[in-house]
Amino acid sequence: MIHEVGKPGTRRLIAVALITGAAIAANVANAFEGNPVTGPDAALPIASPHPGTAPALKKATPPVAAAAAINPSLSALQYAAEDGHPVAQWKLGQMYAAGDGVAQDNMRAFEYFSRIASAHAEDNPAAPQASIVARAFVALGRYYLDGIPNSKVVADPDRAREMFHYAASYFGNADAQYNLARLFLDNSASPREAKSGVRWLSLAVQKNHYQAQALMGQLMFNGDYLPRQAARGLMYLTLARDSAAPGDTWIRESYSNAMKKASENDRTMALQMLERWVRGQRD
Repeated sequence: MIHEVGKPGTRRLIAVALITGAAIAANVANAFEGNPVTGPDAALPIASPHPGTAPALKKATPPVAAAAAINPSLSALQYAAEDGHPVAQWKLGQMYAAGDGVAQDNMRAFEYFSRIASAHAEDNPAAPQASIVARAFVALGRYYLDGIPNSKVVADPDRAREMFHYAASYFGNADAQYNLARLFLDNSASPREAKSGVRWLSLAVQKNHYQAQALMGQLMFNGDYLPRQAARGLMYLTLARDSAAPGDTWIRESYSNAMKKASENDRTMALQMLERWVRGQRD
């Protein structure tokens, strides 16, 4: 059974875990809908990169005067970011993460994403900026997966899971649900963890997250963690292949391998399922 995430006792327990940095993997059973939680007391406190440092993060980013002199729009973004606008902070974080118009600097990107998460963790999931807040949590989670070289941000999978779990359960973010599913499935030590991973993955699949569709297609076609459903797995792999980005070679390879192994009946059924999916019949 899928339980509710809004029980006060559960919220308090998870809040303590987030603040102290403790892993919350064992406490996710009450949040599997992945739909935004509503209500005045439904929000959870943010897990800042290091407990108690959120206010310092707001002052940590120095002016980018040199770059701003070359690019006036960067100056405008910087002013807006210093004034607390999450859209500007998100844009600057992306720019520093990718080295787009500025020198690439993951630590600076991390700081901007942290500001968003620290200031807006309790925003209403229906608020205009909620999508950006959720994506900031996901970005932080990805940084915690591998850490940032030569910085205080070290690889911390438990912390990454906290970030993904919060964005997945409170904001219902599909990227977070997919990343959380991968953590469960890639490191599953028990059938319960594998089941949790599949359930989070299913939520992202229903939101047309193509990477989630590809992974679900693999699981179903091969019968991993699920009863084998070759035709449905092939359908999901087809959906994912059609949406895959140029760098998603694993998706195209998975689709190609499945097509080679699929029977003619599997292919026919997959095509029929695909037509129903496109019409909105998600049976």
